[in-house]
Amino acid sequence: MDDLYDGWSGLHAVADQLSTLLRPLAAGRPGHYRRYDWHARAFAETVEVAPPGVDGLLVVEGVGSGSLPHADLHTLLAWVEAPADVRLRRGLERDGDDLREQWLAWQASEQAHFARDRTRDRADVLLDGEGNLH
Repeated sequence: MDDLYDGWSGLHAVADQLSTLLRPLAAGRPGHYRRYDWHARAFAETVEVAPPGVDGLLVVEGVGSGSLPHADLHTLLAWVEAPADVRLRRGLERDGDDLREQWLAWQASEQAHFARDRTRDRADVLLDGEGNLH
């Protein structure tokens, strides 16, 4: 999903990117999306994705991948839950403390997105931050 967001504030529009990817793939045609270049802070090339092979399996991972407009295409929706402070710490360990404000804004955007799409409520599998099944 990181390639599909329009930067730190792009979660609200990611469903549009998913539409051009998932709808054609579900119909057996190539899908596409615009790749976001985090260093240039702009969308870069269009990436074409061939339909999945014989098994028809495509795994899409990340915030927004379980968006409500595409619920009809989900075979399995997994929800990974961890406390906000743990998620923030992990993000800062990966990206550096200079992105703290972006991470805090992202968490607020996530919270609004998940509430609107009822992502956790629709999940087939719930995992805690340690990877235990519920």
